[in-house]
Amino acid sequence: MNLKITGLNFDVTEAIKNYVSEKLERINRHAANAISVTITLSVEKLNQQAEADIHLAGKDLHVEAVEQDMYAAIDVLMDKLDRAVLKHKEKSGDVRNTVKPAAE
Repeated sequence: MNLKITGLNFDVTEAIKNYVSEKLERINRHAANAISVTITLSVEKLNQQAEADIHLAGKDLHVEAVEQDMYAAIDVLMDKLDRAVLKHKEKSGDVRNTVKPAAE
């Protein structure tokens, strides 16, 4: 999985890069087919915004979170991303695992 972390009006430190990488390990358990992830962190006055674009096999997901603290924004972002990946996984699995009624 390719990981790209960028900052807008914000210098991304090693601590934040490590924190994001650590949080993405949880997403990797659910999305083994993730091709690339782009994380964009930005600061606008008092709001800290975190956005994620994840490219899965067959689907692109976009999630964003706005909080007062950057670490809190990253936590909320990862929770939303985890739910979105699980929802996508359930939907794609439902199509393949449907049981056809037996012909009588």
